[in-house]
Amino acid sequence: MTGKKKPIFNKRIFWDVDFEKIDYDAKANFVIERVFERGDVEDIRHCRRYYGDEKVSEVLLNTRFLPEHRMHLASAVIDKPIEEFRCYTLRQLNPGLFPY
Repeated sequence: MTGKKKPIFNKRIFWDVDFEKIDYDAKANFVIERVFERGDVEDIRHCRRYYGDEKVSEVLLNTRFLPEHRMHLASAVIDKPIEEFRCYTLRQLNPGLFPY
């Protein structure tokens, strides 16, 4: 990944950290998770271009949390069934209150 041009992400995705100091290589898992959790289609494209589909798949399949609608998006993007996602399994093991 070294030598690659830094991806261009919307600053709103990383609202809680110093955007200018993000180390895209050392913090790859954090960046990929955050982009899929809060980014738009263009952000996801930049993420996949920078990290490659293999790294993105590895991170997404092992992440502990993604909102449900983003799990479905990630499943479609990396072409893996939702049941393979760690966050899906964890959600099944810890059901919340039934939404009335």
